[in-house]
Amino acid sequence: MAKAPVLTPQADDFPRWYQDLINKAELADNGPVRGTMVIRPYGYGLWERMQQDMDLRIKEAGAQNAYFPLFIPQSYLTREAEHVEGFAPELAVVTHAGGKELEEPIVVRPTSETIINEYFSKWVQSYRDLPLLINQWANVVRWELRPRLFLRTTEFLWQEGHTAHASYEDARDYASLIQREVYADFMANVLAMDVVLGRKTLKERFAGAINTLTLEGMMGDGKALQLGTSHELGQNFAKAFNTQYLSKEGTQEHVWQTSWGSTTRMIGALVMMHGDDNGLRVPPRLAHVQVVVLAIKGDDEVVAKVREIGDRLKAAGLRVVVDDRTDTPFGRRAVDWELKGVPVRVEVGPRDLEAGTAMLARRIPGGKTPVALDSLAELLPAVLEEDQAQLLRESRERRESRTVDVASIEEAVEAAATGWARIPWADLGPVGEEELAQQGVSVRCLVTKDGGVPDSDDAPGTLAIVARAY
Repeated sequence: MAKAPVLTPQADDFPRWYQDLINKAELADNGPVRGTMVIRPYGYGLWERMQQDMDLRIKEAGAQNAYFPLFIPQSYLTREAEHVEGFAPELAVVTHAGGKELEEPIVVRPTSETIINEYFSKWVQSYRDLPLLINQWANVVRWELRPRLFLRTTEFLWQEGHTAHASYEDARDYASLIQREVYADFMANVLAMDVVLGRKTLKERFAGAINTLTLEGMMGDGKALQLGTSHELGQNFAKAFNTQYLSKEGTQEHVWQTSWGSTTRMIGALVMMHGDDNGLRVPPRLAHVQVVVLAIKGDDEVVAKVREIGDRLKAAGLRVVVDDRTDTPFGRRAVDWELKGVPVRVEVGPRDLEAGTAMLARRIPGGKTPVALDSLAELLPAVLEEDQAQLLRESRERRESRTVDVASIEEAVEAAATGWARIPWADLGPVGEEELAQQGVSVRCLVTKDGGVPDSDDAPGTLAIVARAY
């Protein structure tokens, strides 16, 4: 009888494969309240690495970290009508606390534009206080009707940036800088994810924004996933919260603002973009475990050697775990590390010691090769960089091979069954966008013919990227 696969094959049931992998790679569990999740240590290690790299990029863009309260007075949200309307179905509201009914209900933050603007209006007095560039790492709550671990959960972790500027142009340029130099660069060079940078349509725009910039990635099943957004808020919140500054000319002016965010959804994207039927494949630059050194048998000499190898590789700057749990069968341990997507396994047994070699198993391209023990520290950094590049290349090739140019709504729907479609926005427009939505297909973003971000929705030659989405 054939041995049952560890994971449901992607080709048989992609959503089931995703759930299997989240569970068996020990990334997360469902929380006790519907839609919440418990992020397990291996999954949280991925998020910590994402945080560290993103935080450096955000600070290089000039923003500073702060923290604002989880609870927001309901009156704050009602001061920006379009914003509260956009979030109303997702809000969690506290009406009782301390054993009594509250005088004013409290909203558990779905995002922080309103409470941050309350303080921006206090902190900004003069043009000398601008630009004001703030970021926070926090959790938010949005009451999801169809939760899925990492992709859509009632509570999730994220960073949210909020800025105030003296001019529309300065705010516009900063929102674009975040999209390109923080998010896009991080996703390509750390997560090895090919993403399309574009502009959201009016229908898909963030509530209260005058423009939303997005980054869209194609998952392994051809669907799209929004990986980050950067919003131009115009003066909508500034007018609602009376955030003004004294200009150089001595006049009172409302500030221009941006907000931008990325979330633990990136872990779900990592699974769906790079994973295969054997488990995760973690990009080496992201991996908090780049190399695992495994003792095949509980021989004292073998165990001593794998620990020595581990120390040597750590000294070479690699992130290493030594697995000398020889009371657990080697095959099971090897499968577990493969499920977790550790880029490289160095496997050592008694015969390897005699030969002065180890078996090098590469998770991303696959395959095993014997290598000299003395060459590991010199060899592995180059191997990891090769594998990082391969993941990005595969991601780009998938998107390019499964994106087609179409001329009608019917062709767009057909293409969206297995990938993405490009169609002139002038031919589609808001009416066509509504027709697509009725068939479960959405306009993910608008792009220029050369793959850039258009300056406006109706810029000549603008193309719409159309897909089914998570």
